[in-house]
Amino acid sequence: MSKLHLVFGGRVSDPRTLDFTDLSKIDFVGVFPDYASASKAWRASAQRTVDDAEMKYVVVHLHRLLEPGKDEAPEA
Repeated sequence: MSKLHLVFGGRVSDPRTLDFTDLSKIDFVGVFPDYASASKAWRASAQRTVDDAEMKYVVVHLHRLLEPGKDEAPEA
């Protein structure tokens, strides 16, 4: 299975949180097959809105949601 990553962003009430103020206006950047390409897309989106402190973009590790614990080391 690919290690899928979702990149999205939007306006937040406080830049220190992930409390998005209007979910209908979320900017879905895309789903990416690896962290490197997701990080590149995140950086481009975040840079585009760097002067707006209330805009925040994030990378979500979808593969961790779909298969929790799979990335963890096996117990000895």
